[in-house]
Amino acid sequence: MTFQRKLLLGFSLMALPALLVGVEAIRSNALERHALETLGASLSRTRTYADVENAMFDQTEAIWRQLSGLDPDARKEWRLSGEVVDYWLDRWSAELRPDEVELANAVREVQRQIRAVGDSVIALSDAGHREEGYRIARQEIKMRLLPTLANLNREIYRKAREFSVQQAFAKVEAIVNTERQILFGIVLLALGCGLAGAFLITQSLVRPITQLREAMAVVGAGDLDHPIAVRRRDEIGDLARAFADMTEQLRRTQAKLVQSEKLASIGEMSAAVAHGLRNPLASLRAAAQFVLKRPESPASREQLSAIIDEVDRLDRRITHLLSFSRPAPFHPTRESVTTLVEGILPAFTQLLEQRKVELKLDLPADLPDIRVDPLQLEQTLVEIVSNALDAMPDGGRLAISGRREPMAAGGSDGIVLEISDTGDGIPEHALPQITQPFFTTRPEGTGLGLAIAKRYIEQNGGRLELTSRVREGTTVGVHLPVAEPGGVAAGSGA
Repeated sequence: MTFQRKLLLGFSLMALPALLVGVEAIRSNALERHALETLGASLSRTRTYADVENAMFDQTEAIWRQLSGLDPDARKEWRLSGEVVDYWLDRWSAELRPDEVELANAVREVQRQIRAVGDSVIALSDAGHREEGYRIARQEIKMRLLPTLANLNREIYRKAREFSVQQAFAKVEAIVNTERQILFGIVLLALGCGLAGAFLITQSLVRPITQLREAMAVVGAGDLDHPIAVRRRDEIGDLARAFADMTEQLRRTQAKLVQSEKLASIGEMSAAVAHGLRNPLASLRAAAQFVLKRPESPASREQLSAIIDEVDRLDRRITHLLSFSRPAPFHPTRESVTTLVEGILPAFTQLLEQRKVELKLDLPADLPDIRVDPLQLEQTLVEIVSNALDAMPDGGRLAISGRREPMAAGGSDGIVLEISDTGDGIPEHALPQITQPFFTTRPEGTGLGLAIAKRYIEQNGGRLELTSRVREGTTVGVHLPVAEPGGVAAGSGA
């Protein structure tokens, strides 16, 4: 099932309680309307019977007016009021329920007796026996039939209240109670449907998205081999499959890039090696040919010396190349900066004198010890000092200074060892590339000296910084962390 259909199903479950509430409201409204219609019909019967009652009392009043002799139309009213009573009585009887027929028969019997007594009283009045008629009317109508009618009226109105108003209210109360129970059930159903919908959405949306997000984080960190499980057949499954395909493409692209970088490095190294070896080999060949042709010539000694120098230069190039291409062993110990610097300077004494370079040292006695591999740091310093002397073939000044300085703003304590020369300097455009392998600004350079120095400094936890200005000189800053207290004694591992 697709995620869209699941959402539609979830929203349908949430909309179901509202639909049930609407259906219950329509049902309750129909039942309440029926109860009100029943109540209205009962009230209508009660009003009809009130007309019957009024017509019967009006009928008896016509008898008393006849006996008084003051109303010549009393006989006519007696007849008309009897017809009115019969009309309302027939109409009321037609509206009654089967259980109310006995009351209608009782009222009809009272009406029949009232009519019989009234006819006899009117006959006595016409015969001149008004006192006898008055006596009979009083005894039969006033004393017997009207009280009987009053009792029937009370019974009829009582049953009307019981079978109409009270029954209607009972029905409405039952409807309200049922509606309350149904609404309570709908609330529980809505709660259940909401929880079920939330669980469905959680299972169908939140969990797979969380898993996919975690997989993206792992892949984003560089682990392109992280497995991405795709078990769903909805939109999230499509997204996971697309991400898996993208990861596979990235993995292939990365493999191609690595292979390309390897090939490029091999090509760059081959070109550098070929360039570095071709000129010395040509010089060696030319010198060897000269010696071969004139072995006894005094100049042959100079050519042989040139051959030895070129062989030494080639040996240095190969040594640099091997140092850069294979990892060097790392054995850090606690060392003194001053001791390490002073240890490499004797190797440059003759060269400093030949090139008339002034050496200036500024290494405070309170410089803290550092924890480095002494062989790596010595080779680094040799490379930097050699480059500085090569930059000053006609003399100059070589300054080596040290000072305390934090490794970073607010960071741990460290030292800075600066080697400055007053040579020709490095062009600004070449500074960013000066520590890259095989990049050099001198024809006889290998392009690996500063690259090796940078690698060694970083391996010892420091960093290398270069600043240079053309025709003013170059400064190389070596930043190294201070050794922790209680470490190995200085020079113990050298």
